[in-house]
Amino acid sequence: MFMRAVIGSILSLWMAAAAAWAGERPVVIELYTSQGCSSCPPADAFLAELAQRDDVIALALHVDYWDYIGWKDIFANPGFTARQKAYARAAGARTVYTPQMVIGGVDHVVGLQPMQVADLIAAHRAAPSPVELGVERREGGFVVRARSAKPGPMRVQLVRYLPEKTVQIKRGENSGRTLRYSNIVTEWRALADWDGTAPLELAVQAGGEQPAVVLVQRHGPGRILAAARLR
Repeated sequence: MFMRAVIGSILSLWMAAAAAWAGERPVVIELYTSQGCSSCPPADAFLAELAQRDDVIALALHVDYWDYIGWKDIFANPGFTARQKAYARAAGARTVYTPQMVIGGVDHVVGLQPMQVADLIAAHRAAPSPVELGVERREGGFVVRARSAKPGPMRVQLVRYLPEKTVQIKRGENSGRTLRYSNIVTEWRALADWDGTAPLELAVQAGGEQPAVVLVQRHGPGRILAAARLR
């Protein structure tokens, strides 16, 4: 009985440590989607499930190239379309699709493929990263601190998002549907370019109540090396 209690305590401590480590190194998933795309609602619902996980930062980036069909996506941003096209160029692809998920900045999943996404999340969690990243809230904003064991061209970025919004679609391929969207990105901007040769400390002014994420990504765009939620 005593040994069982000891083993139980050890397992509890190990699980707590593993959960804490997963929380420190979440996997970033970008969903490129559109309210005008009839294939997107199942992927949007899947992203909502992923958004509940502590080991994942799930972000919905609404693109604008479906707007011509009859319904203008109220969350669409041409900058998100440009980001998706940059990923396509980096991967040697000639076209872009919705829905499409980009896992960790490098792995592309077209359509709804939950098992493939689950495998990629596990692979990214297991892969070591040379970057340690921390974000601390301060009055009027926050402070970003990072260090890297492997220098190279990186970009530190800030993402702001709406946790949830329900929209009635009145025209286009999803006409007549009421759809719920999760983690809708409203802002994605570069904070600094960094080569990793020296530790980084960056003060950022950021108001408002929207949740925020800071991430460090290889130029290209390339692999997302680290990400942290601003709590």
